[in-house]
Amino acid sequence: LPLSAAANLRPGAEQKVVFITARVHPGETPSSFVCQGIIDFLVSHHPIAKVLRDHLVFKIAPMLNPDGVYLGNYRCSLLGFDLNRHWANPSPWAHPTLHGVKELIIDMYNNPKINLEFYIDIHAHSTMMNGFMYGNIFEDEERFQRQAVFPKLLCQNAEDFSYSSTSFNRDAVKAGTGRRFLGGLLNDTSYCYTLEVSFYSYILGGAAPAVPYTEEAYMKLGRNVARTFLDYYRLNSLVEGPLAPTPKTR
Repeated sequence: LPLSAAANLRPGAEQKVVFITARVHPGETPSSFVCQGIIDFLVSHHPIAKVLRDHLVFKIAPMLNPDGVYLGNYRCSLLGFDLNRHWANPSPWAHPTLHGVKELIIDMYNNPKINLEFYIDIHAHSTMMNGFMYGNIFEDEERFQRQAVFPKLLCQNAEDFSYSSTSFNRDAVKAGTGRRFLGGLLNDTSYCYTLEVSFYSYILGGAAPAVPYTEEAYMKLGRNVARTFLDYYRLNSLVEGPLAPTPKTR
């Protein structure tokens, strides 16, 4: 797709960056389908995707633990590390993918022409239903409130996303995760989340029966994550022509 005319890629233009990672835990296969949904939507001819490409730069690392995936591990890398506990000081030898991604994020953060505004790490959850997010806790009440905006908007766009299951915490056990570490490193205009999605099903509300997730339903959640940036940045008026629906899900 022709991206050269995008306003955010012109020489000297300030870039707003959304950084997305997935599959740091090899067994959490739904995260790959959600990430695939995001990618497929962003490179599509959908009018929303075109507006997003014109105004935002998406950096996506779809598989942070390729050796663990190849080996069929559930949580660890080739060397037996849970990579999502080593963001604070990743080794270029023992945690090369994490080290490389962290270096890239820090380089972007230190670049005055780049605003790294979102970091979203996609996971799957073995006991909870629906999609939901984990966010960080800040002493600054206004920053904490601003952090809640994106998941609230996502809840409006994705029927399987649960804001009531979304939580914000400072759990010491999670200190080495991407969401916690980058939340402490980046400035107060950056928002860091873990996006979780159930391994098995979602409930649409009330006493409705649980609906089993399918690969397509996971990808639909990914598409809805991408669409939510249109609402967050208030770019709706820039979408040309009648708003085409996203591809069918069932």
